[in-house]
Amino acid sequence: MRCETMSSQNPEAISDALADWSLDRPGIVFQECGSCRQRWYFQRRFCPHCGDGNPSLRQARGIGVVYSATEVHRAPTEALRAYAPYTILLIDAEEGFRMMAHGAAGLVIGERVQAGYRTVAGKLLPFYESEQHG
Repeated sequence: MRCETMSSQNPEAISDALADWSLDRPGIVFQECGSCRQRWYFQRRFCPHCGDGNPSLRQARGIGVVYSATEVHRAPTEALRAYAPYTILLIDAEEGFRMMAHGAAGLVIGERVQAGYRTVAGKLLPFYESEQHG
């Protein structure tokens, strides 16, 4: 994936140049502050670290390390019950932010992973697997 950058005065408007799973386009978009260089996931109109009002949108490569893993046996919605049990992960992305995502069963803390994308309950979602698997 290319590493694109763009201003995000309107964080709801992700450029066509950036792919993001929340817009049904395989990819992960994060933000970076031009002032303090902090990076985070979940779009905001300002930097949560220093308050700067002009964060940039960036394309992530989808590579990271498992920070935590949980196997879900009791799904929170009827739509997800068909997938249970399933694995939810916290991923420390190589770009420096942490995100939650679905992942392959058996992944362990500290394991290097690569994002792929799957449709779960009718929605495109990041799905991490071992980097050696992909």
